[in-house]
Amino acid sequence: MTLTSTGVRRLAATLYAYAFLTDLVLLYPVYALLFADTGLSVRQISSLFVIWALAGIVLEVPSGAWADATSRRRLLCLAPLCTAAGFALWTFTPSYPAFAVGFVLWGAGGALASGALEALVFDELDHLGAADRYARTIGRARTAGTVGVLGSILLAGPVLGLGGYLAVGAASVAACLLAAAVAARFPEHHRPAADAEEPGWWPGLRAGIVEVRGDRAVRAAVLLVAAVTAVWGALDEYTPLLARDTGVALTTVPLLLLLVTVGQIAGGLLAPAGQRLRTPGYALLLAGSALALAGGALLRRPAGFLLVAVAFCGLQLASVLADARLQARINGPGRATVTSLAGMATDLTIIVVYAGFGLVATVAGNGVAFAVAAVPYLLVAATLATRVAGGRTRPEPVPDPTPPVRTDG
Repeated sequence: MTLTSTGVRRLAATLYAYAFLTDLVLLYPVYALLFADTGLSVRQISSLFVIWALAGIVLEVPSGAWADATSRRRLLCLAPLCTAAGFALWTFTPSYPAFAVGFVLWGAGGALASGALEALVFDELDHLGAADRYARTIGRARTAGTVGVLGSILLAGPVLGLGGYLAVGAASVAACLLAAAVAARFPEHHRPAADAEEPGWWPGLRAGIVEVRGDRAVRAAVLLVAAVTAVWGALDEYTPLLARDTGVALTTVPLLLLLVTVGQIAGGLLAPAGQRLRTPGYALLLAGSALALAGGALLRRPAGFLLVAVAFCGLQLASVLADARLQARINGPGRATVTSLAGMATDLTIIVVYAGFGLVATVAGNGVAFAVAAVPYLLVAATLATRVAGGRTRPEPVPDPTPPVRTDG
């Protein structure tokens, strides 16, 4: 076994364990119940979600610049510790102020990891001469995270029955602490660019913003990540409502959601095959996923969730490939900053989707709202296809299988 192969395996194993543990949060399926049982109203619960979203948006880009200026591994250790502190507040001092502070800490944890994780993985693979494996590796990492969510869904009920919210919260804190310990095993060869006149994270932030503004290819890749990831990421929160609208018993709803989860897992695992797609194929992937999403939602029958699962499979794959395209196009020292800018654009788009979905669903129902949400994917697919036909873009949506090895980090 070569040193490169050994290094890639170590990096991948650490990444998969980290992704699994950060999503193995038993509070996921029941935290809304915890809020309600503490006495919070629906309006108060909704305000907590807004606090969570705003915390992530405000901290997203500065944390990416911090990752470029310091140690990305250190931030990946710190991120789950912030989340653990938030969950501990929820568990041991349940109240509206504690929930609000907990969401700020959770948002901070997500922001610290966002950008830093992708940048560390790409640069380490690049250091090993294996940058072509990025899509495969990050796709499997997302699959590991989805399996962690699935595990939390399966375990939350029994643990809640045995020890109540205290046991569920303690298990969530423990998973975060384990994730922090695993993060310490990440290799790191990233060296921040020295700036004697302007030390700290500000130069990195400025460099990342300049690269996005000045490089059309990077800017297009950032926008593609936001456009592809945000819509289906927001729709995931509404799939229980769509499942209930099919008329199945309440106890059957989790089974329909399980189909969607399996679709997401498959999408992450298909990343190596997806790397062979050229831009027309990528556009077809988006269009086919959009049609499957709309058709499955409008069917209003349990069988429609097979199509929804196919759609989520395709959109998960499309998101991984969009991320790989972005990483391959970043040339400057602010990789984590640029990736965080894509994350912030995604978060802002998600808020727009939330607002639009609520409006359409109130007027026409959840099925129609899902179908309307599929339209942006058709528009993106049409734009990509048109640009290829006009000769204004490269044919590959993902990096060349054998990109040159970078030497700046």
